[in-house]
Amino acid sequence: MDLNFTPEEIAFRDECRRFFRQEFPEAIRRKVLEGQHLTREEIVTSHRLLNARGWATPNWPKEWGGQDWSPVQLYFYQDEMQQAGVPSPLGFNTSMVGPVIAQFGNLATKERFLAKTANLDIWWCQGFSEPGAGSDLAGLRTRAERRGDTWVINGQKTWTTLAQHADWIFVLCRTDPAAKKQEGISFILAPMDTPGITRRPIQTIDGGHEVNEIFFDDVVVPAENLVGEVNKGWDYAKFLLGNERTGIARVGFSKARLKRIRELASLEHVGSHRIIDDPKFREKLSAVEIELKALEMTQLRVVAGDRKRDKGKPDPASSILKLKGSQIQQTSTELLMEVVGPYVMPFAMSDEGSGRNETGYGPDYAAGAAPAYFNTRKVSIYGGSNEIQRNIIAKAILGF
Repeated sequence: MDLNFTPEEIAFRDECRRFFRQEFPEAIRRKVLEGQHLTREEIVTSHRLLNARGWATPNWPKEWGGQDWSPVQLYFYQDEMQQAGVPSPLGFNTSMVGPVIAQFGNLATKERFLAKTANLDIWWCQGFSEPGAGSDLAGLRTRAERRGDTWVINGQKTWTTLAQHADWIFVLCRTDPAAKKQEGISFILAPMDTPGITRRPIQTIDGGHEVNEIFFDDVVVPAENLVGEVNKGWDYAKFLLGNERTGIARVGFSKARLKRIRELASLEHVGSHRIIDDPKFREKLSAVEIELKALEMTQLRVVAGDRKRDKGKPDPASSILKLKGSQIQQTSTELLMEVVGPYVMPFAMSDEGSGRNETGYGPDYAAGAAPAYFNTRKVSIYGGSNEIQRNIIAKAILGF
């Protein structure tokens, strides 16, 4: 592979670096780098700063606000953003429903939703997983029945991330119960304030409120809220999940976290010695840094391959990115817990509803260590579990 970047690509990297580090609120970037939760207002502010520059939706078709970037440009955009602590644009809008509408929606649907979706004037949430239909998404049972000029939806969704902030939800519904599992599914849009939609929070192991249950009881939406064709929703869902893998390795994010761990380990002491001076700790930290460098080389290899093909099937090595990327993210939170030490022990919900363990015990950076550790357990599951990625690697790369 060719690891040499052109002068134009290096200039683009420098442009990203300057924009992310100089034009974004320092308070937001610091919260991201320290693992703190952002408020709804902070997420909207960051997203709209990106959109004002045309950088919230670079993967969209150019006629609907995309940038038509090369794979290398997209790599630098994501890497510099993550290292700077800039929040990624809201994925439900930019990587999920937006590309589906742009690809499969009719002109009226595109004109109605895409500009508002790009600017986060509409906050979307994802109505896919159900009790008993998470890994086996095709087993979903939420139904939508056509009645005249409307769809009537009944069922339940779960693990619906940030639905407490959402204005609309995109829902996979079974519209032909007699069809095979992967068939008879449609992609329907519904306002969250529609009568019959109920949101219930799920408190996660880190003490936060990030996910929700959504119940649909005779929810009536206009027939025009169907995206694309009836019973083609499974194809649209696969397209959506393909977009979701973009940047899933989070190499830049892990770079920033390991840098922070090294800094904090230089501050914290065990007895009279700094943690960073402990040979065993340095060995563990160095091992993760080496794995991260290898992961970055793998990511660049995928980028180099995309340079040549631009279109076609994704490189199977992307499964390695997901697998190793999630493992490194989890290991880094374990190292952070080791640095913080006994300060991770206090754990109580705050009175401000932020979902953080703000108890005032220990240094400020200690408060987020335990929640980050527990919350990061999920990264080896979402976006395709690591067990599935191993199967893909065995089949596509090893020929098993």
